[in-house]
Amino acid sequence: MRNSKLIITVASLIFTAMPVSQAAGEQPLMVNIKRMSMETALRVARAAIKECRKQGVQIAVTVVDRGGHAQAVLRDVLAPDITLKISQQKAYTAMAFNSATSALEGRFKSPFSVGKVQGLVMSAGGVPIHAGGAIIGGVGVSGAPSGETDEKCARSGVEEVSGDLELAE
Repeated sequence: MRNSKLIITVASLIFTAMPVSQAAGEQPLMVNIKRMSMETALRVARAAIKECRKQGVQIAVTVVDRGGHAQAVLRDVLAPDITLKISQQKAYTAMAFNSATSALEGRFKSPFSVGKVQGLVMSAGGVPIHAGGAIIGGVGVSGAPSGETDEKCARSGVEEVSGDLELAE
């Protein structure tokens, strides 16, 4: 009698601890979202600054996560304060549209279009960050004499970690 109670108790514990499988076609209850570590975001930002310094330009750079929240923000010594806000907006825009901001220039021409939404910047200097085919953030650079230079620096930041991100799967 005592052994049978023990067996029933153990069996019920095992059964309740097992994950409930979902019927075919049902949506999962939760979704796992990959996120960059703070150190990865900082590597992106530092590499962007380094590339712009090679070109004699001082900039601000912001790296945002998949939710659009700043993870790393750096402003070189002589970069104007306004470059901080612009770099954040470029990073957010690149993440939100999953596109380089240079590809968005001129895309929204209507005065009432999404391109007029406060906080979005549709000029070169922002690029998305991907890992395993999924977007995990964005990086924005501001302060160079041209958006093309801003974007080149932003891309250098992403290239700094892209190999490591792909291996982290």
